[in-house]
Amino acid sequence: MAEGSHVAEKTIVLVHGGFVDGSGWEDVYTILTNSGYRVAIVQNPTLSLADDVAATKRVIHAQSCSVLLVGHSYGGVVITEAGTDPQVAGLVYIAAFAPDKGGSVSNLIQDPPPGAPVPPILPPQEGFLFLDQEKFAASFAADVDAKKAAFMAASQVPWGVEALEGAVSEPAWKTKPSWYLVATDDKMIPPPAQRFMSTRAGANVVETAGSHAIYVSQPAAVANLIERAAKELEESTH
Repeated sequence: MAEGSHVAEKTIVLVHGGFVDGSGWEDVYTILTNSGYRVAIVQNPTLSLADDVAATKRVIHAQSCSVLLVGHSYGGVVITEAGTDPQVAGLVYIAAFAPDKGGSVSNLIQDPPPGAPVPPILPPQEGFLFLDQEKFAASFAADVDAKKAAFMAASQVPWGVEALEGAVSEPAWKTKPSWYLVATDDKMIPPPAQRFMSTRAGANVVETAGSHAIYVSQPAAVANLIERAAKELEESTH
């Protein structure tokens, strides 16, 4: 259909965060592809920021058109660094870190505000971090189906300490349009921190009640913002 071909002028590239892999995007992917978008999914090794930026750029460069980069959680750091690539048209942050120059997950989480929930991150094991399985659902995926949340807890991807310490060299949001979904029930990245980062980035912000895993629990809300961003980018270039 003509509209579908217009819709697919950009590829949407989905970038996951720490402790998880790209399969969590499945329902968002389904909604977007059903709407006529081309969608690619990055599988970050989450060993170091440099490795994850390289993995993301490989996917960007495999596309025949410009891309809209979407990052969840730590994936926000990855898209902030990778998004300066000339093929990237815009950025969408989903309950994500959006660091400034020199920023990293480590320095963004080092001074939690009083009373903010503390993510149940276990002490590093051989250079990798895990969340306490017993507390994973409550902190990361409180509104996800209990069986799926238990599976996410059991199938955690080791998150390299080096990835948390990876610092952004030049934030893409300073030169590219951005959108941000604040998850108002997030127990991993406090909503006030999300609001601060989104405002600093000059992002178009929407707020939705949901856990840190809002991309899993509420794929329609997440896909709606991504589609809105894609359409606004198209309108700005026509």
